[in-house]
Amino acid sequence: MNITDRFLKYVSFCTTSDENTGMTPSTPGQMEFARFLADELKTIGLQEVTLDSNGYIMATLPANIESENPKIPVVGFIAHMDTSPDASGKHIQPRIVKNYDGKDIELSDGIILETAKYPEILRYQGQDIIVTNGKTLLGADDKAGIAEIVTAMEYLIQHPDIKHGKIRIGFTPDEEIGCGADHFDVNAFGCDFAYTMDGGAIGELEFENFNAAACKIRVHGINVHPGSAYHKMQNSMRIAYQFAVMLPRWETPEHTQEYEGFYHLIGMNGTVEETTLNYIIRDHDRARFESRKREMEHLVRKINREYGDGTAEIEIRDQYYNMREKIEPVMHIIDLAKEAMTAVGITPVVKPIRGGTDGARLSFEGLPCPNIFAGGENFHSRFEYLPILSMEKACQVILEIIKRVK
Repeated sequence: MNITDRFLKYVSFCTTSDENTGMTPSTPGQMEFARFLADELKTIGLQEVTLDSNGYIMATLPANIESENPKIPVVGFIAHMDTSPDASGKHIQPRIVKNYDGKDIELSDGIILETAKYPEILRYQGQDIIVTNGKTLLGADDKAGIAEIVTAMEYLIQHPDIKHGKIRIGFTPDEEIGCGADHFDVNAFGCDFAYTMDGGAIGELEFENFNAAACKIRVHGINVHPGSAYHKMQNSMRIAYQFAVMLPRWETPEHTQEYEGFYHLIGMNGTVEETTLNYIIRDHDRARFESRKREMEHLVRKINREYGDGTAEIEIRDQYYNMREKIEPVMHIIDLAKEAMTAVGITPVVKPIRGGTDGARLSFEGLPCPNIFAGGENFHSRFEYLPILSMEKACQVILEIIKRVK
């Protein structure tokens, strides 16, 4: 199966993750997709294919080389099966725009992928691009990464003349809700180092990421009939709004870039009696990250001083940390990825991730794991798209890395 057909098959599975279920995987569609993938890996000839009860897949491509090196490093490639809950991943209807002409793309009636808003797409003029119908995300994050890894493994199986060491692959659930590494068994994976195929545009190579935390604020109110509410009612929604506007207006995702951190309100739900605010907190610098968490706690104390103890409650959970400190001692794996990209005609673009990957947490668990582009753009959006050539090039990068690990 070619890589495009493989990707289009993968996005037919609805694998949106959900942080509210408390299960792993968090949604049944992920396990359905995992079973399909496990069967596919066996069919193409991979060995030691395992699928555990939490939806984690691992498989092996055995070494086919004899070397004077007594221990050829075992390299792994990892991608995640879920798609973001930020946009619908159900009933995705992909379409291939052939030989893109550089103009706005009408995704469906009245829904336009505009070059003025998304000028990066102009880099792909003359290429074939996979888009959505503008009503769902596409799922290139990270089903493109899975398609690239599986296609590369299939190619190596079909071309035994390409000599290589042992290769391991792993597919995880629930990365988009910060849980992709929760049950990943690093020892069972058994790699010296690995790469997540979970980056964006072609050429991206990343070994720095945000320190990340999830924060939930619960505000308790008192409901009284509005006709007799004077000095009695406490409207939790209004208090929650007061909390939200106390945070720095310009320290939000839409006003920050590169190494700048932010507070991001990702959800709010409430009544007069109770309102919940869900935030994510991000910063590349660990000290500033800790300061941001303290600021959230400080603002909760201010609310409680004004409205009474227990009016607001806060829960903060660290999700992952900046992997840079774990990658710097093994920078040869970054050099290896750069060499592989250069070999297939790609200029490496080394940049910090304004987000995170499974690799961030795995790096702190003893598996150095930088991130390589999967090729898509506008992730988590109904304007997401995937240049087919970028996906093909990512597959070639995997093959070139493998050829060089000897």
